[in-house]
Amino acid sequence: MPYPYVLLSAAVSLDGCLDDTGPDRLLLSGPADFDRVDEVRASVDAILIGAGTLRADNPRLLVNAPERRAAREADGRPSYPLKVTVTATGDLDPNANFWHTGGRKAVYTTDEGAVRATRALGDTAEVTALGPALDWRALLAHLHDTHGVRSLMVEGGGTVHTQLLQQQLADELQLVVAPLLVGDPAAPRLFGPGAYQSGRLRLVESRRIEDVVLMRYLPTAPGTGTEPAPADRHWLALACELAADCPPSRTAFSVGAVVVGADGTELARGHSREGGDPVVHAEEAALAKLDPADPRLPTATVYSSLEPCARRASRPAPCAELIRGSGVRRVVTAWREPDTFVPSADGTGLLERAGVQVLHLPAYEHRAKAPNAHLLG
Repeated sequence: MPYPYVLLSAAVSLDGCLDDTGPDRLLLSGPADFDRVDEVRASVDAILIGAGTLRADNPRLLVNAPERRAAREADGRPSYPLKVTVTATGDLDPNANFWHTGGRKAVYTTDEGAVRATRALGDTAEVTALGPALDWRALLAHLHDTHGVRSLMVEGGGTVHTQLLQQQLADELQLVVAPLLVGDPAAPRLFGPGAYQSGRLRLVESRRIEDVVLMRYLPTAPGTGTEPAPADRHWLALACELAADCPPSRTAFSVGAVVVGADGTELARGHSREGGDPVVHAEEAALAKLDPADPRLPTATVYSSLEPCARRASRPAPCAELIRGSGVRRVVTAWREPDTFVPSADGTGLLERAGVQVLHLPAYEHRAKAPNAHLLG
């Protein structure tokens, strides 16, 4: 069942607090980080907060920069991402800023909460009942299938962040740490107690922004089975981004590929026509950067925006053969190769017959196709 890419975003004090207990919101970061958050908002399809945060902070959750809204419109998207809130009780203030700014709004609640929320909001927002209790998987699937949400930014609060991470539904955590201490045991914290199965998070970026530090974490290493792990979605999204870096061509697809070790470490990346080679393929370019005897390859995963090719005229070995020969035993891809250039292409079959596990995530197909739209009619 496809879900959106789920990005958790939060700012905390040095002692892990989201806010203090005063009447006014505690501002933990400054203008430069607020602008970064605005940029992230502009990049996603939807923004979600819990009803508790909505009541406490009364946020607008807008894309503030006019040029970012204009860029969304030029890309065929609405000016503002879909705004989403989650509530078990349906207790929502119809006068809150959330409902009267930005674009479309959606509420996810329980059967009982839906009656109360609909009565309060009328047609201001689409209200969806998830059953007798909140079900995060049903919520994410509904956002994906009904609203077309492929990327979801979650801005709080602590209960929402905790539940998504505990249920292994978070693909990325962007955490800003501010140089102050709240010191109040009653202050809200980012994560609550409970069982976390994500293990040790992997730091993929740290950056100073004025006097705060941004840290980006991935919750898990790549998966090993037939079900995608959160990190699978991250790396496949990156492969699709790399496809957009390809020099344009009318005779070949634009493809991106990433090779990732079992511990979640990026080993190599590549894209079609990289380095000025007009016929090099993405998987070929990535694997060429690694020693064929690298002991990490047999447990690595190759992420490719397009199914590895099974036949090609420009090189002696197609990419499926290169992957098989490298010792890699797992491939994750977004898009099955169409018949545009090679009829009845079946890189998946070639790989599977060689004992390589191939996982397709069709939720990312639209991203893989985007830089190839001129070849698809």
